[in-house]
Amino acid sequence: MQGLPLLSLAIWAPIIAGVAVLFTGSDRNAQAARVIALVGAVIGFAVTIPLYTGFNLQQGGFQFIEMRPWIGAFNVNYHLGIDGISLLLILLNSLTTVLVVIAGWDIIKSRVSQYMAAFLVLSGLMNGVFSALDALLFYVFFEATLIPMFIIIGVWGGPNRVYAAMKFFLYTLMGSLLSLVALIYLYNVAGGTFAFLDLYEIPLPLFVQVLVFIAFFMAFAVKVPMWPVHTWLPDAHVEAPTGGSVVLAAIMLKLGGYGFLRLSLPIVPDASIYLAPVVIALSLIAVVYIGLVALVQTDMKKLIAYSSISHMGFVTLGIFIFNAQGVEGAVIQMISHGFISGAMFLCVGVLYDRMHTRQIADYGGVANRMPVFAALFMLFAMANAGLPGTSGFVGEFLVIMGAVKVNFWYAFAAAITLIFGAAYTLWMYKRVVFGAVANAEVGALKDINAREFLVLGVLAALVLVMGIWPQPFAEVLHTSVNELLAHVSYSKLPAQ
Repeated sequence: MQGLPLLSLAIWAPIIAGVAVLFTGSDRNAQAARVIALVGAVIGFAVTIPLYTGFNLQQGGFQFIEMRPWIGAFNVNYHLGIDGISLLLILLNSLTTVLVVIAGWDIIKSRVSQYMAAFLVLSGLMNGVFSALDALLFYVFFEATLIPMFIIIGVWGGPNRVYAAMKFFLYTLMGSLLSLVALIYLYNVAGGTFAFLDLYEIPLPLFVQVLVFIAFFMAFAVKVPMWPVHTWLPDAHVEAPTGGSVVLAAIMLKLGGYGFLRLSLPIVPDASIYLAPVVIALSLIAVVYIGLVALVQTDMKKLIAYSSISHMGFVTLGIFIFNAQGVEGAVIQMISHGFISGAMFLCVGVLYDRMHTRQIADYGGVANRMPVFAALFMLFAMANAGLPGTSGFVGEFLVIMGAVKVNFWYAFAAAITLIFGAAYTLWMYKRVVFGAVANAEVGALKDINAREFLVLGVLAALVLVMGIWPQPFAEVLHTSVNELLAHVSYSKLPAQ
């Protein structure tokens, strides 16, 4: 694989496959669309594996560099490269795409080619975000991801899909516009370049850094989403089809956390440190308050959506405590949350496909009819609650350990969410799965088939492997995180 443009392949292979799927045309060729989509998704994942096997753990900076002129008049380049942080997110994204294609194999009956194509194109665009080393290229990929997800929610979503799709689009688009203004300003200050490595070395006064930070914050906080700009997420999750909810929770929310790590901290480090208490406060509100909100939900999808907001609060908390444990914990939490939240939404999708309701009160006694499903659902519920031995514990534990070094009360407040997480997750699980069979509809349920077992089984294995043996995930982060923190600690304030 030496010499191959692996990052370009990871971006364009799924996009080209998505275009090919569209050419299958009407639903009379639905099976061909599914097969082409699966082949494209598998190829997209396969080309990312050499990124991991060939990644140099001791080498600092970016690896697998690709650079070609793009817009010569403005010195904008097609510039790609990854470090340990972006590597894990690319692997997560590409694998999730394969699982989503398989999960929707028999479930999607109408506009199959368009459905599959939307996810393939979205996968390629998100890999572009994670590998871009030019700020304008990053922004183009970042904004382009809105289009496929807007279509997925708006076409295959629930009764209020148009409202949810518009709310999702407007929130995330409006949040990003200020970041474009900031990037244009930085382009001029840097002497006409959008290259990240050049932007990282710009000395800016603290006041200017604060303004740039706020501009970036508006884009990335909405994407995470952080309290109080989180209200679009529950609506989007409830109305999105199962595959849309999986990708939204597992990957798209991570674009915000990644943006903080790739742009905010290295470009405006002094402002990041100066405003860290504000971000930490908002993160803790998300962790605690949104956890309480999740406790009162009656819709399974909405409960898991609020759970995602609470768990993503750990990510922003870990990033802005500025120590290695916190930042590594934040990245591992992003990967773990991708596995767990994706699996939880898939479990809800399994039940919804059979009973066409997400209301917790409509279930009860599912374990009597679906024992294999109940066992897998139990594993994901325990991981969502942060049970040791599952991936849900690793990232949260590291963030709490990092927070203790900064402020005990930060760690104390964050640890409370482990109680809330157990409360709302087990409350839902008990009422849905345990007890006597609640009604005739539950009594008629059949256990998961081979396709559903494959998808949930892969995620179950990843949750256990990461929980028991996190080293393969953590070791690729050490050098990248240490370099990032060393850069942030070095003040770039201009000499007075």
